Amino acid sequence: MKSFDAIVIGGGQAGPFLAARMVEKGMKVALIERKFLGGTCVNAGCMPTKTLVASARAAHVARSGAVYGVNIPGEIAIDMKVVRARAEAVTMNARNGLIGWFAGMDGMTVIYGHARFEDPKTVSVNGETLTAPRIFLNVGARPVIPDLPGINDIDYLTSTSIIHLDTLPRHLAVIGGSYIGLEFAQMYRRFGAEVSVIEHGPKLASREDEDISDAIADVLRSEGIDIHTGVSDIAFARSSDGITVATDSARIDASHVLIATGRKPNTDDLGLDAAGVITDKHGYITVDDKLATNVEGIWALGDCNGHGAFTHTSYNDFEIAAANLLDGDDRNLSSRIPAYALYIDPPLGRVGMTEKQARASGRKIMISTRPMSRVGRANERGETKGFMKVIADAETKKILGAAILGIEGDEVIHGIIDAMNAGTTYPALQWSVPIHPTVSELIPTLLGDLKPV
Repeated sequence: MKSFDAIVIGGGQAGPFLAARMVEKGMKVALIERKFLGGTCVNAGCMPTKTLVASARAAHVARSGAVYGVNIPGEIAIDMKVVRARAEAVTMNARNGLIGWFAGMDGMTVIYGHARFEDPKTVSVNGETLTAPRIFLNVGARPVIPDLPGINDIDYLTSTSIIHLDTLPRHLAVIGGSYIGLEFAQMYRRFGAEVSVIEHGPKLASREDEDISDAIADVLRSEGIDIHTGVSDIAFARSSDGITVATDSARIDASHVLIATGRKPNTDDLGLDAAGVITDKHGYITVDDKLATNVEGIWALGDCNGHGAFTHTSYNDFEIAAANLLDGDDRNLSSRIPAYALYIDPPLGRVGMTEKQARASGRKIMISTRPMSRVGRANERGETKGFMKVIADAETKKILGAAILGIEGDEVIHGIIDAMNAGTTYPALQWSVPIHPTVSELIPTLLGDLKPV
């Protein structure tokens, strides 16, 4: 049996950085990864997909050049092999950077294999047994494949496998109208494929307020994406030239099907029972405000704990654990203000409560909205789709939440994220003097238009 000061299972966006911090403190650490360092973000999520989004936007801008007085003769052609190679290069650069970083650390042992608990202090991997007083789980999540009629008879794609396509689908059917599915839908439409989105719920991006969901649908429909919502029945069958997707309201002749119906934690094959670690009904590991599980000496970080399915929340889990365990700090998971983005174009930046959540909280609230058509920078760039929205507490004057669906919305939202984290009231933020011409300069104006509801 090999002994360590700590064992980290999973090489995503929390565990490896915590392992590096512990090594800096002179500890002996084993980092176990069953496949690739970097987790979903580096290998099948943010980095490759946003690289693909950038290629798709380049195609869209090229096709739109005439509007700006830039005439490009001939058809805009897409070389999917180059598109794929570019995304793969971004992934490999990041992955190899992590490999090189860890290889140079004395005290770090990287093991590739599938780890399982033998007891609360012991794990087995590749026939070896390792033990440590502290074990950190950062095992991530994977796509959910729903049990739908005919699904096992077709060759479907997931968010992991579609990034390896080097040919253009004739017609891509996206099953699921949430964040991952919508990004791929617009991306492949811009590459030149016909695209249909099929969603069980009544709206796309159902987590959002209805006005945001409707605006997202408008953006996608304006680019020729076929959207089907409120679909109760879906079945698949092979056809002579692809896949038939039959719903209760339509029949779609697709060449490819992307299943984007959510993700589930990679916790079902870790031997958690042997360690006594509790999970909820969805398989997420139950943690307290310090990210500790119910078993002393075991923590869960990142997607597998159900407290955020994003790279930035996973990294913040690392920061919380490192601050509390290594720096003598007292940081809590509950102090984190939720924020995220949807990377369609224009993007959606979101922070805090939705209007629906704010109304349900019983607070006296104020709301302000502003269309992007009334933002100078958006008009100058010729990108006026979407709108800005902010919700505030009428009594405390604190900002409760905001959504910016529009040009650079994923960046502009950070002005509000920072203000919320600093506890700044909206009247104070109104007195800032932003740079002109930017999208962010309209935040004080947006706040000045807050009205009670």
